[in-house]
Amino acid sequence: MHERVAGDHLSHLLPALQWLDQLLHQALVAAHDADGVGGVPDPYQGLHATLEEMEQLLRRAPGQPPLLAVASKGCDTLISLLAEPSPLRWLQQAHSLSAFDLAVVVLALAPEIDRRYERLYAFLQENITHTLPSVDLVLSLLCDSAATKLILRSRFAPHAPLIQQGLVQLLPDPDRARSTLLGHQLVLDAQIIRFLLGYQGVDSRLASFCQLVQPESVISLQALPPETSTALLDLASQLWHARTPICLYFQGIDQHGQRQTAELIAGQLQVQLLDVDLSHWLEPNNLEATLHVLMREADFQNAVLYLHRLDAWNSQERLTHLRLLLQALSSHSSPWLIAGPDLAWELNRSQLRSITIPFDLPAFSHRLTCWQRALSDRQISLDEAHLHGLADRFRLFPSQIMAAVDVAIDRLLWTTMSSLTQQELPQSPEQTIQAEDLYAAAREQSGQDLSSMAKKVGGRCQLNDLVLPPDQHQQLHEICQHITCRHQVHSDWGFASKLTLGKGLNVLFYGPPGTGKTMAAEALANELNLDLYKIDLSQIVSKYIGETEKSLNKIFNAAEAANCILLFDEADAILGKRSEVKDAHDRYANLEISFLLQKMEEYEGMSILTTNLRQNLDQAFTRRIRFMVEFPFPNPDYRELIWQTMWSDHTPLSGNIDFRRIAQKFELAGGSIRNSALAAAFLAASAQEDIHERHILQAVKRELQKMGRLIDELDF
Repeated sequence: MHERVAGDHLSHLLPALQWLDQLLHQALVAAHDADGVGGVPDPYQGLHATLEEMEQLLRRAPGQPPLLAVASKGCDTLISLLAEPSPLRWLQQAHSLSAFDLAVVVLALAPEIDRRYERLYAFLQENITHTLPSVDLVLSLLCDSAATKLILRSRFAPHAPLIQQGLVQLLPDPDRARSTLLGHQLVLDAQIIRFLLGYQGVDSRLASFCQLVQPESVISLQALPPETSTALLDLASQLWHARTPICLYFQGIDQHGQRQTAELIAGQLQVQLLDVDLSHWLEPNNLEATLHVLMREADFQNAVLYLHRLDAWNSQERLTHLRLLLQALSSHSSPWLIAGPDLAWELNRSQLRSITIPFDLPAFSHRLTCWQRALSDRQISLDEAHLHGLADRFRLFPSQIMAAVDVAIDRLLWTTMSSLTQQELPQSPEQTIQAEDLYAAAREQSGQDLSSMAKKVGGRCQLNDLVLPPDQHQQLHEICQHITCRHQVHSDWGFASKLTLGKGLNVLFYGPPGTGKTMAAEALANELNLDLYKIDLSQIVSKYIGETEKSLNKIFNAAEAANCILLFDEADAILGKRSEVKDAHDRYANLEISFLLQKMEEYEGMSILTTNLRQNLDQAFTRRIRFMVEFPFPNPDYRELIWQTMWSDHTPLSGNIDFRRIAQKFELAGGSIRNSALAAAFLAASAQEDIHERHILQAVKRELQKMGRLIDELDF
């Protein structure tokens, strides 16, 4: 791209308009001489024909320009009058226009500046309705012979720069059903007019999906690591100044980070960013013409072209449009940017020169730096343990980290204001924000795609609330340690380089129903400040071949961005043993199990599987499971403890309940004890009494009946 001049565009156009005035004056003199010196002009000229006029036309040689202008000198004079640089000069050089082409542009532009040119053109064309210059008028003004006129007709052919690049449009003569080329009128493209007159904004044909962006001067959190960002800025600067037509492909799903990086590049180059959101380009009709306008807009604005949301064009119906777009962009005169998750194959297919810059989830060190920077900017202090915990457990992009801090501050501000009296003054949220607020905000920033395929499980249960033998308690604490120390072991101690797969944490909880397996999963999620998503196996398993694998793949892909714990409850429904292949059903059932084994090994997060029957699981899962925790049926001592911990401080509990006798007499699992306690509370509430032992015994009786157990009335 050539250097452009900002400022008063009219001052740069005045020499061209003065040149045009001299040209038209010569033409008017020539027209007057052709009618006879001293003759009186016919006021109805162009509206009727006389015999004298016809004889005069026949005396003129075929093709001879009637106005007798001196074309070569006139066009060359125009070029010499233009300042260097100027918009007209830039247009000529950028589009390889000849001196004649540039003169055509001036002739077509003049009526947009001063309507007196419309009357002059109408007079010279002997038709008061023809206020736009025709091809014949242009050739007559700029050609000095019939041969030159015939040669320069080619400048209006479809392959000529003016027509091929859409700078000038040819409109047929409105007075005739069929118009010759000479009868076509010339109209300058609206975008060219805007450029030459110095109008702001983008072309109206692009306004629905394009915007000009003034780059941010400072970007606090960059999407790429500092060394990568520096290298990218140096590369973009080198390519821009060399005018290398190449694509810089931002690969990934971090749309906010990609946009910020594009602004960073434009800011480094001290130009604007032409942002193209293809999801808003709903009807890409007349695609090739619009693409010409788009690339020309980037040239005219001297802006970096940035296209994103190409996933909206990735459907089969619009794949052809996407390929046409990439093919057209290959002729762009400068480096351009494009962003999207899955474009590498199309870029290679179109044989575009491209460089791929991956926008992956940032590594731990980059995430830690982003958390430190975001908290420091808000003057929030956080201890190192929680800081490392946030960076390690939540694989977030820098923009999400910044948003999480803002969300925590805003939420705390609302909580503080809603709890204040009129006499109290609120403290600054930055001074009172806690680690729990940041953990909650970070969970909200995690991917939400999983919510359509799984149910988020909430609860306030903590590890200390679980009534389990000491060894099981110890195992649960060790599971937490595997998460909290993951970065130290994998990265600092180098185990990640030894583990191609299996970096995640797979846990199996097994035991009879109601022994606390799901409750333990909730406690682990609360201990680690992570969300727990329960996978609904009924929505996964399908009788149709391949559908189960598709559902599993969606779940694990969504879980990668969700920063959560996956809970496969009653997992033996899908993790059963592989069997000997006797028919096609056996073969595809085995494929489902093998696929799940593969996804579990690839998944780097935490997943918990629960089952009542451990022996029903395929042996191949044992190697892929890091912890196998048994939840035994509680003995009388543990049952008594469960009964005692089932009530809150607000429960009106009678003081003469013998929980030890109840625990010894009735063999119930923790889940059944919970159901009985709740039922007893409703029995007491309906009677408007405190909870007595008779209420508990009645509730236990109903629970046993529900379970189909034999009941001895003497026990009650």
